[in-house]
Amino acid sequence: MTYLDQLAELIRSCLPPSAWPPADSDDLFRSYAVLLRAKGTQVTDEDVHDAWSAWMQSVNPTHRALVPFHDLPAETQAFDTPYAEAIREAARKTGR
Repeated sequence: MTYLDQLAELIRSCLPPSAWPPADSDDLFRSYAVLLRAKGTQVTDEDVHDAWSAWMQSVNPTHRALVPFHDLPAETQAFDTPYAEAIREAARKTGR
């Protein structure tokens, strides 16, 4: 297991039970691990959406949420919040 995989698992462990990560999302969580290393507790919901969008382009390039964060309806934007909070919590736990 690489250091990014370890961080990805930490982020997963910080998610609330109400969050439902997509199936086969190891690559997505590695991107979240990069966000943790690059931005730490300063990561935003928009950062999470951008990482998700990069991942989703290879999974489903016609997904309706593949638009800039600010163009999403508020209820769709809210899906990114628990992931940003989990990344920030993992960053605090690792001192980033």
